[in-house]
Amino acid sequence: MNRTTLSLLAAVTSLAAVTGFAALNAPDGGAATEATAPARLPVERSSLLCPAPATSDIAETVYTSFTPGPGSGGSSAAAGAVAELKPSVATLRGPADDAGKAGGEKKDEAGDAGEEESAGSAKNPPSDKPLVKLEQPGKPVGAKASGSAAPALVGTATGGLAPGWTTQQTTTVSAGSGRGVLGVHCTAPDTDLWFPGANLAEDRQDYVHLTNPDDSGALVDIELYGKDGALKSQLSDGIQVPAGASVPVLLSTLTTDPAEDVTVHVTTRTGRVGAAVRGAGDETGSDWLPASADPAATLVLPGVPADATSVRLVAFAPGDDDAELKVRLASATGTINPAGAESLRVKSGMTASLDMKDVTKGEAGSILLAPAEGAPATRVVAALEVTRGKGDKQEIAYIPATAPVAERATAADNRAKGSVLSLTAPGATARVKVTASAGTEGGSRAVKTYTVKGGTTLAVSPPVPAGLKGSYALTVEPESGGPVHAARTLLLPQDGIQMFTVQTLPDDRGLVAVPAAEQDLSVLDD
Repeated sequence: MNRTTLSLLAAVTSLAAVTGFAALNAPDGGAATEATAPARLPVERSSLLCPAPATSDIAETVYTSFTPGPGSGGSSAAAGAVAELKPSVATLRGPADDAGKAGGEKKDEAGDAGEEESAGSAKNPPSDKPLVKLEQPGKPVGAKASGSAAPALVGTATGGLAPGWTTQQTTTVSAGSGRGVLGVHCTAPDTDLWFPGANLAEDRQDYVHLTNPDDSGALVDIELYGKDGALKSQLSDGIQVPAGASVPVLLSTLTTDPAEDVTVHVTTRTGRVGAAVRGAGDETGSDWLPASADPAATLVLPGVPADATSVRLVAFAPGDDDAELKVRLASATGTINPAGAESLRVKSGMTASLDMKDVTKGEAGSILLAPAEGAPATRVVAALEVTRGKGDKQEIAYIPATAPVAERATAADNRAKGSVLSLTAPGATARVKVTASAGTEGGSRAVKTYTVKGGTTLAVSPPVPAGLKGSYALTVEPESGGPVHAARTLLLPQDGIQMFTVQTLPDDRGLVAVPAAEQDLSVLDD
């Protein structure tokens, strides 16, 4: 009798490492025993999508791509590992988009989805060549693109380059209504995303960028919610995003309501997309608004700069119940109730806002949201619009609610000067290790450990690699204590304008839980 043994664990491990999800029950349908507790294994494949960076001819974009290496929670790359970002097959014009582009002179962007813009130019490679290619963990790589023709990027990492793969896109527009520093982490594709904090006022040109990484088309619905509930949309059939393509949609073309505090809900009927909202105003500059953390009763919005001149909180309650929120500030010295901004009521299906003015008053901090005393734990999504400077020198950035760093998170594209790392411990005191990678053009990594007292925000100038050349990545790893939320601010002032951008650091999900299995599946051959 021949006995062929199939390894159930190997099959489940492969599935989980590729998809990021696997489940296994005991043979009798009961719960897994202690002996079958899930192991934490590195993912074997990651996907990232970067939106088309700008519509200004004077835009300059820098990409920094990084996977943590040995000594910073990562591993060595196996032979054949790949991590690269290529231009999308086309950047298509959004439906009914005839309002022109923000930044510099205005250009006609009218047309139906299906009309293409250039995905390459003399300075931006065609779609068959990677614009960003990472070859080894622990050492970031950089790339540049110029002008309005810079395309959206679609990328995949495999093998030892997949766990924790991160890419930062940083665009500088020095003049025009869309001026500013626009920074965004390239994101993984999803099917359900919330963006509280968009604006449809006449002086705003806010776009949602939709990028499809897959070989088949995606059908996307966009819902808009203002202070009185859902805004009537002129688009009822959904938006087609062809395979491998990107579609920017001017939000003001979807409704006639010029609402100023708007929550954007992006869902897919078929397929997946990466999505981000680009907010731009004639007076306020521009930046990217990433998706909020999933709806939850308690939220943390980390990394409000010390010199913020205005902070505006925008929240939305997607369920059937109203939310009564307690609003607190975790400062350098402790958690306080900000005077005049201690609470916010968010009605079901409606967007609410709270003007917190210069709430940080010279000390960097983070906003904590929780149910008010005696109120039910109603789930919400939230984001901050943060302003530095005043008058024609002001500049905005966005901070979405962000989940804690469970095991590891990375912020790429840090400079020798201008980076500020904010670490918030809303509960117990936490100990955190921060690793500065080598530079894109040279330098050796540096490591520093910080203690963040419970209920406070610690804002520091992070470690810088010795002999730094180029830009570098910062990797944050909690070592002990309570949960930690993190954000990185990049300060790039220009001509008296306090240009800046803030990126929150959610966990990189480089590890996946894979159930262990004691029992083999066996096939008996006579």
